[in-house]
Amino acid sequence: MKTALVLGGTMFFGKRLVQLLIDRGVEVTIATRGTTSDPFGDTVKRINLDRTKKESIVKGLSGLQWDVVYDQTAYSPIEVKDVLDVVQDQMKHYVFTSTMAVYDFGLQKKETDFIPGDTEYELKARNEYVGLSGYQEAKRACEQYLEKFSPVPVSVVRFPLVIGEDDYTNRLKIIVDRVMNEEPISVFELDLGLGFVTSEKAAELLFWLGNTKKTGAWNGALDGYWTHRQLIEEIEDITGKKAIIKEESQPEPETISPYAMPKDWSVDASKAKAEGFEFGTVEDVLRPLIQYYAHTRQ
Repeated sequence: MKTALVLGGTMFFGKRLVQLLIDRGVEVTIATRGTTSDPFGDTVKRINLDRTKKESIVKGLSGLQWDVVYDQTAYSPIEVKDVLDVVQDQMKHYVFTSTMAVYDFGLQKKETDFIPGDTEYELKARNEYVGLSGYQEAKRACEQYLEKFSPVPVSVVRFPLVIGEDDYTNRLKIIVDRVMNEEPISVFELDLGLGFVTSEKAAELLFWLGNTKKTGAWNGALDGYWTHRQLIEEIEDITGKKAIIKEESQPEPETISPYAMPKDWSVDASKAKAEGFEFGTVEDVLRPLIQYYAHTRQ
């Protein structure tokens, strides 16, 4: 891989991906709306475009060539279609960032638990997908469109909850802060399992797939999973505070945990591990990350 286009690349693990590409000597172009600054200076090329507007994609991407296109920002199959329509003859490989949400609820889901070609989909705009179920439908439809129409080999990466000190959503920090501030936290059930991956490993897996040109679906996740109960107990142990927890069938929006899911949800990354890719364990990552948030409060 000598050249890469990253659709996105200015936030969270997308930013880590761009830095990895630069460090490996890849000529990188990032395509964004231009509303978020980045730290890359003149080490990358930049294109401003709006994924929701076909004319913007045509103007920004026409006539350019890349070995790999990394798609970090597609939230509807129309957005995938529009990019493919423009760059189908301008790339050799397509790496799509998907999510564990393509799977039905359950623990340690494997790649074969969702086969894109097995179901029908609709071409809809991102504003037509609402809530968690809408996000699930949208990402499934993106994968289904790629499965059927991509003119080049495709890698699809399915991530669970992404964590790290650079998580701009501050989801874990919110939970730590609420415990330390003795504020209530609502969940559906404390003993539902959750899967995680670090932003660092997410970026490394994306780079690895683009560089090795391995195709198909790949889960990326830390070994194991944690329940809300384990998470809360660890926060209590580190902070010395007692959490105020409410288990509710319909958690209140004001108090709901950012990680609240109505059922178990995690993925198994043994396929990538069999190829030599190591992610680490949930325990080894979550404990120091909780300590980080507990001791760096602002």
